[in-house]
Amino acid sequence: MTSPVSPPPPAGGGGKGPSSAVRIALIGAIVVGVGVGAFVIGRKSGGGGSGPAFSSGEPKGPPTAGATVEGMPEMTSTKMEVPGAAALPAVWVDVHSPAKVRDALARNAWLKSQWDKPLGQGFASGWAAFLGSTGTDLKASFKGAVLDVVVGQLLDTPFRAVWFSGDARVGTPALLVPKANKTAQAAWDSLDAVAKRGEMVADSCPAGMEKAPDGGFHLSRWLVAEQTVWAARAADRLVLSRHPVVVLQALCTPLPELDADRDVDVEVGFDPNAYGREAQLFTHVLGLGEDTRLQLRVDGDRLVAKGIAGKLRPDGTAFDGKPLSDDLLKLVPEDTPVLFAFQLTLPESLEPAQLSAFWKKEGQPRIRPRQVALVWTPRGSTSLEPELALLWGEEKDAEGLSALFSGGARTLVSATLCKHVVLATSQQEVERLQKACEGRAPNMLNAAGPVVAGLRAPSTVMLGVNLGRLLSGLAMDGYTSEARVDRSSPLPKAAPPEIEAARRDLEALPYLGFRGNVQGYVMLSEGFGT
Repeated sequence: MTSPVSPPPPAGGGGKGPSSAVRIALIGAIVVGVGVGAFVIGRKSGGGGSGPAFSSGEPKGPPTAGATVEGMPEMTSTKMEVPGAAALPAVWVDVHSPAKVRDALARNAWLKSQWDKPLGQGFASGWAAFLGSTGTDLKASFKGAVLDVVVGQLLDTPFRAVWFSGDARVGTPALLVPKANKTAQAAWDSLDAVAKRGEMVADSCPAGMEKAPDGGFHLSRWLVAEQTVWAARAADRLVLSRHPVVVLQALCTPLPELDADRDVDVEVGFDPNAYGREAQLFTHVLGLGEDTRLQLRVDGDRLVAKGIAGKLRPDGTAFDGKPLSDDLLKLVPEDTPVLFAFQLTLPESLEPAQLSAFWKKEGQPRIRPRQVALVWTPRGSTSLEPELALLWGEEKDAEGLSALFSGGARTLVSATLCKHVVLATSQQEVERLQKACEGRAPNMLNAAGPVVAGLRAPSTVMLGVNLGRLLSGLAMDGYTSEARVDRSSPLPKAAPPEIEAARRDLEALPYLGFRGNVQGYVMLSEGFGT
């Protein structure tokens, strides 16, 4: 059984066919989106857990929603209170070949198997009634389910899923179709005609964003089976989201140019400016330009990693790629969810004055590359401490690193393991790395053959994502964070069977490896994985 990078059977009366296929594709997109969000954006809100709420298996498929237009309230129009400040697009997923991606995910054996299991039921339960409602239920002009219209028609042209920076209410993504074709526009019109239950009008864009058209933006509130989606269109642009403020931000942000390189079907990008000074400094030190992105392509019935693409900053400096050393691979535990490794160009000395002059382009200090890696276990709850370790491939830099990473809000635990300086967020993380280094636990040299070969190939920047371990861990964190625990009801020693089943299914997902190799000021994209 192959695993992808989605699933559901048709809503009542739809029969098995297009609905089943697009449901599979939709859940596949959710799995991909959760993985992407986990290692790029992490949790930003302060609420409870982030894992999916898995059901016990009932019902076995989404029932016919039976949603009708009878008895609905009269339409109302409300003026929106426009936010005073713009929100930056923080991370986005561009789908350049919707039909190709949808077809691949719909045929994927792993995704097909998930619909009747707790994992598929949990992902789709909140939206089953909305997406399973049929044109007949709604007395609409279209046939089939709402899902067929959204995924098969409205999103049948290149589109972007974008998450904005800002408060918790904008933590939900927007689906943005920048250049909707006639099919997509007709699909929007057909849904708006039967599902619109009121509207909100925004007279302007948030400060610092594009100008609103005369008459402002009109946002439709679509209500089907007691689920609400906000939708709007402006010229050729279509936007959908769960929150009206997110729709407005997507309407006011500059339109993306969704032009893909050859054999690139999906891209993931992010803006370091949305994450504060640390992310800005990090990308500056690496010399990365603002268009750096992860690329994926369709291979049969799967999405596979194609690599990291982009350009260096004009003032950036980078050496040609090198393979990751065996000492580094020996130090990294095999079950690490996210591994980020890179070649860092720095002065011979890490003394602060030398570094400051180097970054300001003052003088010509002697420079040399260092091989550095970050080992990260993302957590699915803000109440859990981060698990992160910096692995520095030059032992003689230990004193300089200690000075650079001292005085902050968090005290790091330091050690020297496998000829690397290690700075970790906890003693437990150091012990985990030590076990891998000493061979008492599997390390990356024990990983699958294609993964080891990919890590040993030359790279300037490399991102490895163990998708199965990542999502399995997030699912468990989400369950424990949402479980009601007190003296009378302590957390059980073992998770419920449906949670364990979901984790086992998630752990079957592949390893995705993205490499970028600098040639001149261009990053050449290369991928690997299982």
